[in-house]
Amino acid sequence: MAKEIYSRYPMVKYLRKEALPTALCPGCGGGTVLNAFANAVDQLRIDPKDLVVVSGIGCSAWIASPYFLADTLHTTHGRAIAFATGVKVGLPDKKVVVISGDGDLASIGGNHLIHAARRNIDITVILVNNMIYGMTGGQVAPTTPFGAKTTTSPYRNIEHPLQISETVAAAGASYVARWTTAHVYQLIESIKKALQVKGFSLVEVVSQCPVQFGRRNRMKEPAEMLRWFLKNSVPISKAKKMSPEELEGKFVIGEFVNRERPEFVSELNKLIDEVQEHFGLKGEDDGV
Repeated sequence: MAKEIYSRYPMVKYLRKEALPTALCPGCGGGTVLNAFANAVDQLRIDPKDLVVVSGIGCSAWIASPYFLADTLHTTHGRAIAFATGVKVGLPDKKVVVISGDGDLASIGGNHLIHAARRNIDITVILVNNMIYGMTGGQVAPTTPFGAKTTTSPYRNIEHPLQISETVAAAGASYVARWTTAHVYQLIESIKKALQVKGFSLVEVVSQCPVQFGRRNRMKEPAEMLRWFLKNSVPISKAKKMSPEELEGKFVIGEFVNRERPEFVSELNKLIDEVQEHFGLKGEDDGV
């Protein structure tokens, strides 16, 4: 029966069928993100052989590894962007994509996220923000909304969440967008744009976690969380006219930046060429 279901899914050619069905919890938004990424790759006609997909540790790190059928690196906690940087410098012709969660990329890995954006390294980051540490028991995260309940903030969270897209845009990324898993078509289009940008691109996906976040915040069903996303999403054009108080608890969605800036790997290779020319090493096969 499972094989029949898979055969009807047009994106199955991008998945490792031997790893299906997924280990993701029922109702998790990770499947939506995997589907959106596969559709973006398919619509752009990118050969998976030209992709290297990197993930860290956590629920969302499983989206790429083991499910996406391409070269994948499942790396240490918080270091996915550092690994991806090394891949891009060593293999500049590859499209390097990082898919991981907010705990992995914006908490323990937050320094790598900010400085990769500052350097404008030509990698695409799809950051799945489920607003909680899902895999390790539902603890409060830097992205947990103000007032939300978790295992370590059972009464309510008194911290304001890190605004990931705004932070990465300010750090210098070439492309930044945020959508929720309730905005699938917009998400696919943004992933397509991000994959074509020359420079650092981030697509933040606010995603449902009904098991750890939802059930502690009166949204046990995935559909309830999706309705919550739709009800509280504000387009960035409208958000610019709203006060911080009015935006409290809202999800600002849309494209934050789409600009051209010098890209790190290109600048690095230009520097190497300049140094080789200065020392008369240009064109020599001497391993420099």
